[in-house]
Amino acid sequence: MLRRGLHHRNRHLHTQIPKPPSPEASAIASLILQTPSQTLTLTLDRLNHNWSPNLVDQILKRLWNHAPKALQFFNLLDRHRSYTHSASSFNHAADIAARLRDYVSLWALLNRMRARRLGPTNRTFAIVFERYVAAGKPDRAVKVFLSMHELGCDRNLCAFNTLLDVLCKSKRVEMAFELFRVFRGRFRPDVVTYNIIANGWCLIKRTNRALEVLREMVERGLEPTISTYNVVLKGFFRAGQVKEGWEFFLEMKRRGCEIDVVSYTTVVHGFGVVGEVEKARRVFDEMVKEGCLPSVATYNALIQVLCKKSSVEDALVVFEEMVRKGYVPNTTTYNVVIRGLCHSGKMEKAVELMGRMKGDEREPNVQTYNVVIRYFCDAGEVEKGMELFEKMRSGECLPNLDTFNVLISAMFVRKKADDLLAAGKLLIEMVDRGFVPRRFIFNRILNGLLLTGNQWFAKEILRLQSQSGRVPRQFKL
Repeated sequence: MLRRGLHHRNRHLHTQIPKPPSPEASAIASLILQTPSQTLTLTLDRLNHNWSPNLVDQILKRLWNHAPKALQFFNLLDRHRSYTHSASSFNHAADIAARLRDYVSLWALLNRMRARRLGPTNRTFAIVFERYVAAGKPDRAVKVFLSMHELGCDRNLCAFNTLLDVLCKSKRVEMAFELFRVFRGRFRPDVVTYNIIANGWCLIKRTNRALEVLREMVERGLEPTISTYNVVLKGFFRAGQVKEGWEFFLEMKRRGCEIDVVSYTTVVHGFGVVGEVEKARRVFDEMVKEGCLPSVATYNALIQVLCKKSSVEDALVVFEEMVRKGYVPNTTTYNVVIRGLCHSGKMEKAVELMGRMKGDEREPNVQTYNVVIRYFCDAGEVEKGMELFEKMRSGECLPNLDTFNVLISAMFVRKKADDLLAAGKLLIEMVDRGFVPRRFIFNRILNGLLLTGNQWFAKEILRLQSQSGRVPRQFKL
């Protein structure tokens, strides 16, 4: 069992609770969602509200998974008589437009920012890099980096590191390394640069290349930090090289590295993933004995290990123990436990824990809902999944692309005509919210509707498919 010697601490020492969205932001976001697009201008005028940048940012976040409504709200407020958007609100709007792949609107927003001397800043360009790479356009992201100065933002080391980080995290490590090699004379690499490249090699399980990066740092007179060592340590465990990872951890100790909570958390999680639960527990105990207080992330790692490799009951014991010791579980903690409960078939307990989150000032997020909805659907309880979806739809936590995909797939299991109609309606709502379904989803629903004699609805779906840019294959209607 875990050691009991860890003293109780004040909660603020373990975690800082982020402020939840204000009731005002939630209420306005719900009102925007319920208002038809054509009358939203009138509704906002009637509010006669004292808008602030912070409130607008919160509303945009609440509307995140209904991109068309979010952008309409932003654009309507941009014409307000007494309110002016902040740089952060522009960044939110740019992110939403880029996610929709509406690049015309994206660049119009960037030009507007420049005209108002609000940017674009490094933060803005980080968003642009990430969205282009996510859309499969890494070359375009590089071109944007090279032309940053044309929009009044210097190409500095910070921006360069951001681009490399985005490329590496999307596993385009070879491309990132080539840029690193070409530009290291122009942008003098720092420890952050090397950490990013090392992490990139680790992400694609090429740990030897990460070790080369470590050696090059030393040759160039840069002292690797504990974060650099942790990157490589994590790389070993990620690649399944558990023995090598453990030896590297011991070597870190021999070298006198200031082993921190991230190092221990990495080892706890690494042992757990390969099923060595007892070793994971021993490392957890050792860190406490050596005076390194576990973080919420450490507990999350151990709880996840227990859920996957031991039992959810053991995980719940650790969960309650961390609460007794003054730690405040974060959303990740709850999501890990809820997933474990769902996997064990304890759906009622999972839903009950979702309710408990609010008591800890933790709102269930879209991942929380998606996990529970998926397990309900897998168990054939589609109606219960739809009940949760209705909660999300009302504005409590807007559904994302995964939510729609899970529910649409569930509608095909029972092969009922009503379920296929429901799948068609979900598809229409999905597109209305700004998501672009895969062509496979369109074709699957079209086939289902045609087989069940719903030609009239199939025609609507076919028209929607053409409008969304997903060229339909030939169907006989």
